[in-house]
Amino acid sequence: MSKTNALRMLDKAEIPYDILMYDNEDGQIHGEAVARKIGRPPEIVFKTLVAHSGNSLFVFVIPVGAELDLKKAARAAGEKKIEMLPMKDLQKWTGYIRGGCSPVGMKKLFPTFIDESAADLEKMLVSAGKIGMQMEVSPRQLAGIVSAGFVELTKEEQ
Repeated sequence: MSKTNALRMLDKAEIPYDILMYDNEDGQIHGEAVARKIGRPPEIVFKTLVAHSGNSLFVFVIPVGAELDLKKAARAAGEKKIEMLPMKDLQKWTGYIRGGCSPVGMKKLFPTFIDESAADLEKMLVSAGKIGMQMEVSPRQLAGIVSAGFVELTKEEQ
C-alpha cells in the first residue's frame, strides 16, 4: 500500500489512524456504497466537499447520507453565497479526484468545516486520498490538523 499525502501528514503529526480498503470494481464511489463496502454505519462515514465563493475555496466534511446546506455553509464560511466547485476543477485545486478527496493533504490548506454531528464521535471515517481507501481517525484530531471547526452544515431531513 502506497501512502497518500493525507496519510503522510497524519504520520508527521503523529495522529493515529486505521486504514480500511474497499473494492471499487463496480465503480460505486458514493458515500453510502463506501459505508456498506467497509462495513461501517453511514453516520460515521463522511464525505469531503469543496465549494467556492468567487476565488475563495472552502472544504466541508459531512456525513455520506446527508446533503450540504449551501446557506449554512456560506454562513460558516462568512460568505453571502457559496457554490459547489465544478468537478472538472477539483483536481486542479485540491490534488484529489472525485471519490478520493480527503480533507487532509490538499495542495493548500483551505478553510475547513466539519459537520457538528462528528464532534461527539470517538472515530470517523474520511477518504484517505484515493478511491478504495478510507482512514478512521478521531474527529478532534482531524479538526486539529486541518484547523477546522464543528458547525451545522447539513439540510434537515424531510
